Amino acid sequence: MVVFISLTNEDGRCPELLSLDYDFQVGVYRVVFGTGDYYKSQGKTCFYPEAQIIFDVNNTEEHYHIPLLLSPYSYTTYRGS
Repeated sequence: MVVFISLTNEDGRCPELLSLDYDFQVGVYRVVFGTGDYYKSQGKTCFYPEAQIIFDVNNTEEHYHIPLLLSPYSYTTYRGS
């Protein structure tokens, strides 16, 4: 199920990835980044056309900041603060 679609801002962030009225639930979530589209818009190529970040939400009262660090041939992520 698609919950929300967003584009990154000039700072590379999606500050409003979920709408304010979204009923955040415990469960497994997936964020899909269109990395190929991003690099294509820059006139470049990349190895991974998309990056999927799948994570488990156990407490909906916590803040979830999940940075994606991206290069044309790799990506990594972590749970930020």
